[in-house]
Amino acid sequence: MRDFRDAKAMAKTLREVLATRNIDITHSEALETVARQFGVETWNILSARIEAKPENGIAFEQAVPIVRIFDVPKAHEFYLGFLGFSVDWEHRYGENFPLYTQVARGGLRLHLSEHAGDATPGGNMVVYMKGIRAFQKELIGKDYRYMKPGLEDEGTRLEVTVTDPFNNHIRFMELKD
Repeated sequence: MRDFRDAKAMAKTLREVLATRNIDITHSEALETVARQFGVETWNILSARIEAKPENGIAFEQAVPIVRIFDVPKAHEFYLGFLGFSVDWEHRYGENFPLYTQVARGGLRLHLSEHAGDATPGGNMVVYMKGIRAFQKELIGKDYRYMKPGLEDEGTRLEVTVTDPFNNHIRFMELKD
């Protein structure tokens, strides 16, 4: 699976695919588009991240929490319908086996798993973000029958907390300037 370090190759592929449809974009436009797909405002910011050297040869990538689920339609209703994620990929070892899938929105990726040993239901996670006011309004606008999350002002940050159908809690936070 590609990550941000493959941005130049992804931009080249984007240009090639669009060219087959008679849509021409510059290499610069392709780079800017790929940067936005990684949740970064400009190519220059993403480029700096690509060029950054890890300290002592150690570099941490994005953490991807594993979230325990028990019912795929309920998980899809919550994560895809309510929170606005999309499915990146799904895996099962065979027919009638538990699902393991990755969902994503913006720069956030989550693994949802029906496998008993992957995670414990009732977990908690914190997700730092920008645009929390718009996000909260979007959630309220979905009129999800099981949840109408509020926007909490915690002094140095704003928070929106949601709980999925399996009692997993996600606390979205935006630090105040």
